[in-house]
Amino acid sequence: MKRLQKGFTLIELMIVIAIIAILAAILIPNFIHARAESQTAACEGNEKQIATAMEEYAVDNNGTYTATLPVLYLAVTPKDPVNNVAYTITATAGTYGSYEIQDTGGHDATTMGNLNKAGVKCTTCTTVQYFQNSGLNGN
Repeated sequence: MKRLQKGFTLIELMIVIAIIAILAAILIPNFIHARAESQTAACEGNEKQIATAMEEYAVDNNGTYTATLPVLYLAVTPKDPVNNVAYTITATAGTYGSYEIQDTGGHDATTMGNLNKAGVKCTTCTTVQYFQNSGLNGN
């Protein structure tokens, strides 16, 4: 009598596992980089949101700025998505204008290519800064 073959052979299973492993090796680094890019974009958006609240505060307070925004202007102060730490606001006049907003760093330098440092594209920056007089910068 002829015996019917049921199931998969060991070689077939090993080939399927090898293909899955190759696909995972290709996709996982792409997912990690995409996550880093989204964190940098979120950080930039958070700093712009804080800057908008700073300008609203200044309009209501005769052009003065504060290092701590009241809840009226920003109900929930966003935190840096990279390490969940609050942004630093420096509200004294300097070369950057009347205020600077800065995160604590830790961004992937390959995701910072759209930011400038001293007018030059930033290739090694890991910190996002917002200057009142020039907007988003890297450091």
